[in-house]
Amino acid sequence: MSTMPRRKFIQLSAVTAAAYLATPGREVRADDLPHLSPDDPMAKAMKYTHDTSTVDAGSRTNPAADQNCANCALVQGADGDEWRPCQIFPGKAVAANGWCSVWAPKA
Repeated sequence: MSTMPRRKFIQLSAVTAAAYLATPGREVRADDLPHLSPDDPMAKAMKYTHDTSTVDAGSRTNPAADQNCANCALVQGADGDEWRPCQIFPGKAVAANGWCSVWAPKA
């Protein structure tokens, strides 16, 4: 058993966690991420495609006139970027003109 008092341990843990969170990390850019392939198993499960014009509007669970990754609430990155990170496909970039069945409108 350690001789460090519990209160001191908690204080040191809090300081360490705060330092870790305050340390600026390298910003992940969509350019650094591999592009999501429509053949990826997760992409297939979510019916992902690079081109929204190939999606039958009747098959969409959230009917909306304009559905694409660029206007999805789950996509991150800067407006105008052709490829952006998506919360559904971590570590991969999706096409701004892409679409998947998890599409959700931006608030």
